[in-house]
Amino acid sequence: MGKALYPGSFDPITNGHVDILERAAKIFDIVEVAILENPSKDPLFTVEERAEMISEIFKGADNVRVSSFSGLLVDYAKKIRANVIIRGLRAISDFEYEFQMALMNSKLSPEIETIFMMPRIEYSFLSSKLVKEIYQLGGNLPDLVPQVIDRALREKFYGIRES
Repeated sequence: MGKALYPGSFDPITNGHVDILERAAKIFDIVEVAILENPSKDPLFTVEERAEMISEIFKGADNVRVSSFSGLLVDYAKKIRANVIIRGLRAISDFEYEFQMALMNSKLSPEIETIFMMPRIEYSFLSSKLVKEIYQLGGNLPDLVPQVIDRALREKFYGIRES
């Protein structure tokens, strides 16, 4: 079914993102995970760290690629020849923003479709921001983030290194 682009900050990627990616990889020939380079934000992980972690999570998936981009999403989609943009929806609160973005992207590039995917219900409340806050306050969520992310978060916040 062509090439799909799944953009986001992924700071860090959660099991909700992974769920959407795994399902999208069953539908599309190639799914490109595109990490947004946004210098105005203060990310916990560098773009390179995020790309490395996502690549590790999907090392066995031949049709999942990882890249980064800046600028307009539709320009990047055209550059990599993606005909679909995947956006995740967790709750009604996500819908209004995502709907506006999808309409604007359609106005800019009508040939590129946006599809919305919802994570499984157990991840519907999960966000990267919440994950970072939990770890920053001394908690951990090993069942809600991939193992590589749990290790990286514990190292960042608690100085715990595992071999």
